[in-house]
This record gives sequence, C-alpha cells and structure tokens, in this order.
Amino acid sequence: MKNATWIPLLAAALIMACFGEQAQAGYLGAGSYNCCPTEACTSCGDYCAAKECSSTCYKTVVETVWEKQNYTCQKTVYDTVCEKVPVQYTKNVYKTCYRDECYTVCKPVYQTCYRDVCYKVCKPVYKTCYRTVTCKRRRPVYNTCYRDVCYTVCKPVYNTCYRDVCYNVRRPICETHYRDVCCTIYKTNYKTCYRDVCRTVCKPVHTWHDVEVCCGEWKTVTEHCPGPVVEKCVCEPGTWEYDCSSCCPIYKPGCCKTVKVQCPGTTICRRIWCPKTVTRKVCCTTYQRECKTERVPYTVCERVPCTITKRVPYTCVRYECETRTKKVPYTTCKMVRECRTRKVPYTTCCWKEECVTKQVPYTTCTMVSECRTRKVPYTTCSYEQKTCTRKVPYTTCQQVCCTRYVTRTKCVPRTVCVTKTRCVPRQVCRKVPVTVCCPAPKTCTAPAPKTCVSN
Repeated sequence: MKNATWIPLLAAALIMACFGEQAQAGYLGAGSYNCCPTEACTSCGDYCAAKECSSTCYKTVVETVWEKQNYTCQKTVYDTVCEKVPVQYTKNVYKTCYRDECYTVCKPVYQTCYRDVCYKVCKPVYKTCYRTVTCKRRRPVYNTCYRDVCYTVCKPVYNTCYRDVCYNVRRPICETHYRDVCCTIYKTNYKTCYRDVCRTVCKPVHTWHDVEVCCGEWKTVTEHCPGPVVEKCVCEPGTWEYDCSSCCPIYKPGCCKTVKVQCPGTTICRRIWCPKTVTRKVCCTTYQRECKTERVPYTVCERVPCTITKRVPYTCVRYECETRTKKVPYTTCKMVRECRTRKVPYTTCCWKEECVTKQVPYTTCTMVSECRTRKVPYTTCSYEQKTCTRKVPYTTCQQVCCTRYVTRTKCVPRTVCVTKTRCVPRQVCRKVPVTVCCPAPKTCTAPAPKTCVSN
C-alpha cells in the first residue's frame, strides 16, 4: 500500500506542470487575460503596456515524493543438519570356557600271537629248452629309381620404367625493407649547483693553570733479618773404660740433650716510596662553537626527452609459383612361360627267398612236493582301566559396554543477508507560476484592482 500512494501524486504533479506551460504559452507569458487593462484588450490596444502590467511570478511548492530504497538486513535461516550421536548400551557377550573332568574307561588291549602250522605245497618247476627249426621266408627288396618329368612354370619378369610428372612448388622469396620509426629517448643532463650550508665548528682555546701534583721516588733499603731459632740434639763426648773380663777397653757414649740454636740471618733489599709535592703548569683546552657558512656543490639530474628517427628493418615474404618435373618410377610385370625338368622317384619291389635257421624255445613243467611252515596269527583280548581327562565346555555371560552411533536431526541457525525494498519519503521543491496584475494607471479611473491566480 505504501508503494501505491505516491503514484497518483506524481501523476497529478506532471499534469499540472504540462497544463501550466501550455497556459503560459497561450497567454503570451501571462497567467490569464483577466488582469489585463481595458486598453490592452481592445482591438487596437497596446501590447507592450499589457505585457508590462501583467507579470508572472513563481512560488516554490514543497511536495512529498515516495522513492524506492533498497536496504540490507540480517535474516535468521534454520538449516536441518544430521549428526551422529554416540549412544552407550550394554551388550551380553557369551564366552565358551572349558574345564577338565576326569573319567574312567575300560580299554580293551589286543595282543597278536603266532603259532607254527605245517603244510604241503606242490611247487611247479619250469625249465626252458630249445629246438632247431629251419624255415624259408620271402624278404621284399625295395629299389628306388628316377624318371624325368617335364613341367611348365610361369615366371614373372619385372621391369622398372619412368614417366615425367609436372608439379608446382611455391618458392619463398624474402625481401628486406626499411621504414623510419620515430622513438623518444630520454637524455640525462647533469648540472652542478651550489647552496650555502651553515655548520658549527668547535674552536679550541688553551689556558694554563698551576696544579700541585703529588709525586715521589723509589729508594732501595738494605735490611738484615736474623735467622730462626731451631732445636738441635747435641751428644756429649764419651769415655773409654777398661773391661777386666775381656781385657780390652770399651767406649761409652755421652748423654744426648736438646739445645736451641739460632740459624744464620739473611740480608733483604727492598724499595721504599718517598712522596713529595711538586707544582706544575697544566694546559686546559676548551672548545668554543663558531658558525661558518660554506658553499656546498650538489648535482641536479634531469631527463630531457629527445625524438630520434631510426630505420627498422622488416622482412616481407612473397611466394612465386614454379613448375618442376620429376621422374616417377613405375613397375611393369610380364609372365614368361618356362619348361623345366625334374627327377621323380619311384620304388620297385622284388621278392627274395632265403633259408633261416633259428632256435625255438619251449618250456617244460614238473610238479615237486614241498613242506613249509607258516606263522598263523591269533588275537587275545584283555581289559584294563584307564583314567582320562576331557574338556567339558561351559558358557559364561559378561556384560560389555558398547558405543553405537544414532543419526539425529537438529536445526542450526545461520544469518543470511537479505535485500528488501522500502518507500522513503523525500521533499521535492518545484516552482509554480503565479500571475499578479499591476494596479491601474493614475490617469484612468479604473475599478478596484484584482489579483488573479492562474489555475
């Protein structure tokens, strides 16, 4: 509904604008003829006076126009998503186990024994003898002979001939031409300029001061250091005594005692510093800043375009048709009859008699009685008890946790940008013509002035 309200307003505004221009054109710039003076309305009236008295003014009218405007907004859209959800469940797992069970069985034990049995057999004894037999036999004798047979063969004779064949070829002819090409190059010009640069220079200033300096000299001093006191074991002198039993003198050593003895001393030379104060003149240097101006050269580089003309070669290729002749070989075949002779073998057979003596074997059989002994088996059976162990199966049940996946559907929201259209009001200013009539001249006694507003 909002989109439809502004359409009649816009149509009315366009109609009024069109009719206003037509009215203004029809009334020669005036809104209407109602406010023209009487003198101007007569057949001989003054047109200039009528134009000056009636003037058209324009009034600004503000109208509200609805315009379409696109805007973007966020819209929540729900998507259906399938996901697999793990579900825990308990499953019975059956397991077959085995236990050992003892049982007793009576097992038959079979034993095979043998006894000797005597029996007689008639044993044939075969003997091979030979007798001489003379007989005649015919033996075929084969002989191979040859006879000449003539036959005709067709032998192909090939001959190579040549014929002239004309063909056209296009021979390329390359021609080199030159054309003038204008190109722009940049030439670098270097120019040396100077600028004034102010720099600060530190100028040294020397001053002398009296300073007391502590100095001295080294002197060598000789000192005598006494040696250390050490303890020394000293033995007193011994005595000789005469021994009556051995009739010889015997030496008896004296007593040992500890005595402190001083070791000899040492002479040490060492240096001693003897200080003294001396007044000296010391030079102090201070720096005073001084500003100096100097001309420093610098180089200015500028690129100047230059137009040059150079000859650029280019190659044109044209083709000329040329007729050439070549020899094309072709082969002709002609069949020539030729008689040949070949040897055909054939076999002849003749019979030849001859006497042959050969030994013919024959066999004689004699039955001989013979006593033999053989082992006849017989079986004895005894039972013995035996304890066996067998595996007896039994089933155990255990619950195990398992995981399976179940497909579930859920809605997932997501935001989508949607473009919508809305009507936005806008103030439009346009000028509407308004006709104002001038007051009557003072010399005329005209009725009260009227203000005419054109439709």
